[in-house]
Amino acid sequence: MRVLGAILAGGQSRRFGSDKASALLDGKPLLDHVADALRGQAKALVVAGRAWPGIESVTDLPSPGLGPLAGLAGALDHAWRHDFDAVLSSSCDVIGLPENLAEQLGIGPAIAADLPIVGFWPVALRTSLLEWLADAQNRSVYSFAAHIGARKVDLKAALRNVNRPEDLA
Repeated sequence: MRVLGAILAGGQSRRFGSDKASALLDGKPLLDHVADALRGQAKALVVAGRAWPGIESVTDLPSPGLGPLAGLAGALDHAWRHDFDAVLSSSCDVIGLPENLAEQLGIGPAIAADLPIVGFWPVALRTSLLEWLADAQNRSVYSFAAHIGARKVDLKAALRNVNRPEDLA
């Protein structure tokens, strides 16, 4: 199975107060921590919603500013155009991703029970997600996951979502 790793990084970091992707944890940007965790589980990596050195960038679809599902839609579209089977996703601000995340999530669609943007998404969901996003009310990752019947998986690792600078402690 050809898996594309997707790091969703198009948010504005309002609660954080500065660019979360670049915030340092143990001397390394948060986005690089996520990239390191996904790299060994995916054939290739992309960053959705922004440019990042050394990693291919994809545009949020159908347009920027629609939240993490738009980043996921951009990643699914890229995966579809490049013959990948699935997308393994995380936002750029998740700490503690296991090195066997794809294995723990299993066959998709599947999401981390406590952090739904961490997920395994078959490329076949591309059209469904773009149709879902056509309705301005549809921006919730949990709602989309329920709509497509994604399994909620309790991961063995405790994930941390960094929303504020103090969350880095």
